[in-house]
Amino acid sequence: MTKDVIALTPRMPDPLTVLAGLLAGGPDRLVGTTGEDAVVQLCDDQGRPLVSIEAPLLVQVAGEAERLLGATAPPVPFWWTEARATTGVEEAELLAGTFAARIATLAGGSAWPPQAARSLSVVKSEGVSVAPTPAAAQPAVDALTDKVAVVIQDRPVVAMTAWLSDAFRAAANAELGLQIVTSPGATLSPAVRNSLSGWPSRWVVQDERDGYYDGLSGAVLRWQHGMFATVESADATPEDPRTPVAAAYQEVTDTGDRQLAISFRTVHPADDRLVLGGALESVWQELTGQPPAGWGTAEPANLPWSLRRLTDVAFERAPEPTWLVVVGSPDRPGLATVRVSRTKAGVEEDVTLAFGYGPGEEPPLDALPRVAEVLATRHHLQSMLVQLRRARRDLAVPPRFEGPGVPLAFVLGAEEVREMPGDRARRTPLSEPPVQLGPRSRPALYYPLPGDPSDLSGWQDFERLMRHLKGA
Repeated sequence: MTKDVIALTPRMPDPLTVLAGLLAGGPDRLVGTTGEDAVVQLCDDQGRPLVSIEAPLLVQVAGEAERLLGATAPPVPFWWTEARATTGVEEAELLAGTFAARIATLAGGSAWPPQAARSLSVVKSEGVSVAPTPAAAQPAVDALTDKVAVVIQDRPVVAMTAWLSDAFRAAANAELGLQIVTSPGATLSPAVRNSLSGWPSRWVVQDERDGYYDGLSGAVLRWQHGMFATVESADATPEDPRTPVAAAYQEVTDTGDRQLAISFRTVHPADDRLVLGGALESVWQELTGQPPAGWGTAEPANLPWSLRRLTDVAFERAPEPTWLVVVGSPDRPGLATVRVSRTKAGVEEDVTLAFGYGPGEEPPLDALPRVAEVLATRHHLQSMLVQLRRARRDLAVPPRFEGPGVPLAFVLGAEEVREMPGDRARRTPLSEPPVQLGPRSRPALYYPLPGDPSDLSGWQDFERLMRHLKGA
């Protein structure tokens, strides 16, 4: 049975509706709060949480319930009310299901998954107890060691929810890794994948044949020394660990889907009149003909696209960095993560963006030079890398090998070109010379990478270019 249950309703659950949901465990069930009272918890007799309930979220972006849950939601705007049961406690899971069923019944709408929210009856949970703190102190954490925090997720797409974002932040502050455990049928949102880059954080996939494996590398894992770690072959050496790769990870089928992946950084002068998000909006407009559909500080992205509101949030959080997720319309899958930070150089925006294309859909590669010029001349571009990948159109990350992308182009901003000694930026070892962008007096440079899209020769060209630009 699922650990997360979500009510999707056209009306906001009012206090009486929420109270009716909280009475799922009867009138004697203890209720507590956490997260500056943003999370309500149904607790056991010792005050430890059985079910944690997030404040209802107003979603004003179409397609988010379909993307993350595979569920049909009410027309936007609708309310997303999420309950998470403590893992391994059957009564807690029943409580979460009954809570969501009551919310959906009283506020209209439906609950996800439907089978978890079939009963409105009071759940008998007298005497039920859960794990002691500190594991139960963080609503999204199921196990805690001196090395990692472990989160068990049972949903079709593991998204960067507010809970999971809090778990990442808490683990980082405690200098711990975060390990996410899922079933083999789950996928990751790109927003979560991009946050799992540092060891010992990893995606742990349950597997019938190999037990557990890393969903991003395929390495077979087992629980050892307080965390999931790679298994070494019997004939491994320090120089060649020979980590076995799970058979399921290698079962790859080419569907013809592709992704156009773009990563870039802009550095703006710090100014009270600065408006953030314009660079990303320009790229989106050039490649799809429309601006992004929505954004948020977690998934689901719940706010309609607005440069002014995005800027206000980032400035309110300064000098602390701000992390954002941006999504497109359902007919053209697109997702970006944005990190806004204040540095000595100014205000930096680090953007990782991808668009998905199915068989018969051609990525607009001819628009790339124009995209680069817009960024270089209007948005203080520092650098940009463009890749084409064989990966899913819906952008979800499966626990299967997808392969690296093929680099198509690299762009160096005008300030970086100016600071490079001599003609190094213009004279490269590549077969094609760079294309000048912007004014001759202060140009940015666009480097086409003529690698064969069917192999990895583009990476060889990219590595040669990087060595040259660094003076190596």
